[in-house]
Amino acid sequence: MDLLNTIVSEVNTVLWSYVMIVLLIGCGLWFTLSTKFVQLRMLPEMLRLITDGIGHRPDGDAISSFQAFCVSTASRVGVGNIAGVAIAIVLGGPGAVFWMWLIAFIGSATGFVESTLAQIYKLPRGNGKFHGGPAYYIKNALKQPGVAKLFALLISVTFGLVYVSVQANTIALSFQTAFSIPPITTAIVLSILTALVIFGGMRRIARFTEWLVPIMATIYILAAILVVLFNIEKVPSVIVLIFHDAFTAQAAVGGGLGGVILTGVKRGLFSNEAGEGSVPNAAATANVTHPVKQGLVQAFGVYVDTWLVCSATAFIVLLTQQYTIGGELTGIALAQQSLATVFGPIAPPAVAILIFLFAFSSVVGNYYYGEINIAFFEGNVRKYLFVFRIGVVLMVLFGCLAELSFVWNLADLFMGFLCITNLYAIARLYKYAKIALHGYVEQKRNGIKEPVFNPADLGNETGIHSWGINEKKA
Repeated sequence: MDLLNTIVSEVNTVLWSYVMIVLLIGCGLWFTLSTKFVQLRMLPEMLRLITDGIGHRPDGDAISSFQAFCVSTASRVGVGNIAGVAIAIVLGGPGAVFWMWLIAFIGSATGFVESTLAQIYKLPRGNGKFHGGPAYYIKNALKQPGVAKLFALLISVTFGLVYVSVQANTIALSFQTAFSIPPITTAIVLSILTALVIFGGMRRIARFTEWLVPIMATIYILAAILVVLFNIEKVPSVIVLIFHDAFTAQAAVGGGLGGVILTGVKRGLFSNEAGEGSVPNAAATANVTHPVKQGLVQAFGVYVDTWLVCSATAFIVLLTQQYTIGGELTGIALAQQSLATVFGPIAPPAVAILIFLFAFSSVVGNYYYGEINIAFFEGNVRKYLFVFRIGVVLMVLFGCLAELSFVWNLADLFMGFLCITNLYAIARLYKYAKIALHGYVEQKRNGIKEPVFNPADLGNETGIHSWGINEKKA
């Protein structure tokens, strides 16, 4: 296992030092500038769409815009927001937080593009249901079935198996720290709970995440606000420290300034998933009147994930000053100890329970991305799906028992491969997302409160199957 971990770590160094930084930042800046900062100028519309969607119940088996948002947020908001941020600060110092913020701002534009494309090229499933994502727009719009199958395989393995092990690993560690529960016990219980939810199908997943995600995020952010209030006098110096160390790395940081940037970008991307091609799978399921609506909703999800939840962890760790750059205390254990300095002995068990909610919702959300892409393959899909579900449960078992560094290195490796494939596709199809955005904005300017999409406006209807005149709109 140690040899394999070393190999994976070396490959990650090359992949993230020379390839991913250029692709992620390059594409993000291109989309940001070309859409005239869609992530800023359309922010009021994002908020309107989110608030209007709360409580909306579409007909039949359709998934509402807000439900699709919650499914994707369930995947986004997980251990990356707590354990991942703590790891980033230990490895890269406080400056890594700045680069997490920056990649979220740039990534929001990327998130808008990929989710809008997923809506444009989604496929109908009957009774108001849809499915789609990068594998579908690569096959139907780019006409590259081989690349589409590669992406479907990568995302099924990355999210349904590798990322699931990361979430399970953090749950096991937090329960061991807080309650002295052996990882094997956590593994068995968590595997059973996972099986109960994922064998219930998408509708159960949507309902599960719709009520859980807002509750858990609110509780955690409120805890962070209390930490800030109890340490209010330190806040200005912490903010200065974040910006100072973002450009002046301390000697303890491996790789110097480059190490700070890479750590922030990797942990930021793992958390908000912008550009990975994961969120579009959830975005495509929403029943909306215009693709841009869901693109904007999902773009806002990047802000929720990084600027709210990740920042909450960053301030908890930095204000309580329990961290040491390059130190042994890291991940979820660091977050638990940091909160214990403010809330006392109740903090570790409370964080363990909260981590369980965060991580388990991510297990469920990650599984769904795999399910959608398993359905992409031809043949006996029911059989494939059953085997995949068993694999997810087994990876929950594995994750609870595996070494912390190995599961995170494996996640970084597959995350890189996934991003390369998706960014290639959305870079080629970006012009259609831009045209759709222009059409949406023009309708709003003309006084149309709820714009309606006409695929003929794109000038190329290749691969579009869910926007005909007979389609039932939400």
